[in-house]
Amino acid sequence: MKDISEVVLPENLRYAESHEWAKDDAGDVKIGISDYAQDQLGDIVFVEVPEVGDTFDKGAEFGTVESVKAVSELYLPIGGEIVAVNPALEESPELVNSDPYGDGWMIALKPENPADLDTMMSSDEYLSKLKG
Repeated sequence: MKDISEVVLPENLRYAESHEWAKDDAGDVKIGISDYAQDQLGDIVFVEVPEVGDTFDKGAEFGTVESVKAVSELYLPIGGEIVAVNPALEESPELVNSDPYGDGWMIALKPENPADLDTMMSSDEYLSKLKG
């Protein structure tokens, strides 16, 4: 596992206590899990995400990530309607390990309340939380 100083936390993203990240992407919001989360999980072998058109409230479980160590639930840091899912994860779930903020994104949604993004942690706040 990585030392906390080695964890990559892009400053242009927002972070949830449950280790998901979110990024405004031209009005939609892309969501995935942080570098810290994927590192803690180990080798990811399966990602379950919802269908396009499904709607969820903020804080709702929207899927699972299965690694060689465990199965972990995924929670939405903001509510809204799913407008895209990452099709590459079906064939290559390991993209979450190799590129959690790029090719390893999980879903995109149209936010119910775009201001919810502003209530999430900055990279510095998230790093402080990880350090405890």
